Order: sequence, then C-alpha cells, then structure tokens
Amino acid sequence: MPAFKTLDDLNDIAGKRVLVRVDLNVPVSEGRVTDATRIERVAPTIRELSNKQAKVILLAHFGRPKGEPVADMSLSLIAPAVEDVLDHAVFFAADCIGQPAEEAIAKMNNGDILLLENTRFHKGEEKNDPEFAAALAKNGDIYVNDAFSAAHRAHASTEGLARHLPAYAGRTMQEELEALEKGLGNPTRPVVAIVGGAKVSTKIDLLMNLVTKVDALVIGGGMANTFLAAQGIDVGKSLCEHDLAETARKIMAEAETAGCSIVLPVDGVIAREFKAGAENEVVAIDAIPADAMMLDVGPKSVEKINDWISKAETLVWNGPLGAFEIEPFDTATVEAARHAAERTRAGKLISVAGGGDTVAALHHAGVAEDFTYISTAGGAFLEWMEGKELPGVDVLRHV
Repeated sequence: MPAFKTLDDLNDIAGKRVLVRVDLNVPVSEGRVTDATRIERVAPTIRELSNKQAKVILLAHFGRPKGEPVADMSLSLIAPAVEDVLDHAVFFAADCIGQPAEEAIAKMNNGDILLLENTRFHKGEEKNDPEFAAALAKNGDIYVNDAFSAAHRAHASTEGLARHLPAYAGRTMQEELEALEKGLGNPTRPVVAIVGGAKVSTKIDLLMNLVTKVDALVIGGGMANTFLAAQGIDVGKSLCEHDLAETARKIMAEAETAGCSIVLPVDGVIAREFKAGAENEVVAIDAIPADAMMLDVGPKSVEKINDWISKAETLVWNGPLGAFEIEPFDTATVEAARHAAERTRAGKLISVAGGGDTVAALHHAGVAEDFTYISTAGGAFLEWMEGKELPGVDVLRHV
C-alpha cells in the first residue's frame, strides 16, 4: 500500500487550525443521538489534536439535504452528543464556510473544538466543486481525514480539500486502512471470506473480486440459494434470484480458474413461515420441499464453514449466513462467529468484518469485541472489498 501521512507526522501544531473530516452521520430519534458509535470512533483523533493545542475544526455531513439547509439535518443536533463523548466543550458555527465559520474560528483558543454546520447544505460539497473546496480550505492550515466511511465519495470535504492543504489520515482512518491491508491487501494466507446477505445482485462485483484474492469463499444467506439453483438444485420457496443463475455459474468458473474453493451449504434449516419460532427442520440441501424455504444453513454446513475458519490465517466477513434477526435462524451465524472469535482470541486468526448486518450479527453473537477489526463504514467497506479505488483514501496517498 502506498504510504500516507498520519498524525505521527504532525509536529508542533499548537495554534494551527486543523480541519478534521469526521463521520457524524449518526442515528437520531426525537432530537437525540441513539447510537454514538461513530462519534466514539473519531474521538481519539479529536482528543489527540486538542491535547496538542491545535484549534480543532470538525467538518461533517448529516443526512441527505441535497445542497440546501434543512433544519432537522443540522449538526447542531449532534453537537451535544459529541460533547458528551469527548467530555469537552464543543462550539458550533452555523455554516461551514463564510462569515459564520470565520468568526467562530477567530474566537478559538488553542485546544478548542469547533463543529461547523453540515457540509451538504452546500451543493458544492457533493459536486466536489473546487471553489467550495477552496472556501473550506480558507478556514484551515492542515487537513485531517478521519472519515473512512465517507472515503468512497469524491466530495469537497473528503477529496477536494486534500488538494488545498497538507493532508493526513486520522487515527480511525489509519486503523481502518491498516486492518484492511491485513484483510485483503497483503494478507497472511490462507484467506477465507464469508459473504452472506439476501441477494447476489447487490454483491456481484464483490464476489468477482474476492474469488481472485481468497483461498475459499463461503457463500451464505439468501444468495446461497441462487448458487444452488444455478447447479440445478430445487430450493423451493427460498429467496432466490433465478435470473442470475448464469452470473452465479460465471463466478464459480472464475473461482475454479483462480484456485478458490466455493463453499456452499450442504444442508439447511427450513420453515414454511418467515417468523421467529416458526416450526422448522433440518434437511439435506437437495431435499428442500417445494412449499418450504431455507432460512439458515444447517449443522453440517456450519461444521464445514468452521473447518475452513480453522484452516484460515485471515478471515474477511460481510453478511450473515441466515436470517439471523429471527430465532432460531441465527444459529449458523452465531456459531461461526463464535468460532472465529475464539481463534482470534487465541492469536491464530486475523478477523476483519464490516457491513451493517454483519456488525449487528456479531454484536448479537456477543463477539464483536473479539474480532481483530470491525468496520462501521458500510458502503466504503463494501467498495474496498470490491477492489475499487476510494477517492478519499487515494488522495491521501498522492498529495
């Protein structure tokens, strides 16, 4: 991976205006932040800069205001939660450029933290308009990007700004990139990937990239049914994209050429209703009744998956193996997750996971803290797994 500068390369920054791009796009209900995870992730960078007596100026987006001010998408709603997490006063400016920002910055003392208004209140943000990026840059001496989750967007505050100021990766960005490098960039082999979820159609690029990079690809969730059907197996009423059978066969052919083992279920947990506690049974994969649907992979499949996890030195995980959100169809995901966590704790496995459902599933299994790294980045994590360039990362390597 080409080198990028980090906070370790920043010296003598007392009094410097440091523009820090963070991800504060957190869930809010009735005016209150309901999950502060993303704030907690960027807190180390903010604290470190503040402790070094920089003037810390936070840039972020919130929601999709489409280039216009929207009252319920104001970052003023998020500022109290940022204060709580940091246990430090956080001032707020009613715009991210122009007079409100300039006046608020002029009042800052060394070590102060200021949150500027939603960058997406300006059309120039999502267009990566050079004039808007220059207006943002006017308010800083140094740029730090600590928002990996927004790095797949070439926006003014994530990409354009790095072309105007000395640019550095924050601690969360640094940690994410180092973890991902261990996951797929330069991994210790064998590498096993687990990919689950409902549909193949949303993960075609991901699957095509992975078969060229990993030693084994475990396919679970609804998308496994599409691969099984492509092999002529009757999956009954299971979720299945029959129109993508040819795509599935192409992915399997690519895997064979690349020497990647495709691991599909050999048995499944079936039910006739999609609800918690539905009457269910385990059947061989070629014995799914016409009126039933597979909602989880079966115990023999879990044993097979865990055997691969035992062989692996590196595990990359995106998507659950079954309908983990309803019991008892969470069993396979929980058992595989706990096995991976056990090997990680024993120092035998590097485990990297990401994606909203994956993070929720690992928390559900009670092992989220045991994985080597869990990305909360969503779309950016998926695009990284697809092998795509991330503009917000790429620019840090080349400026």
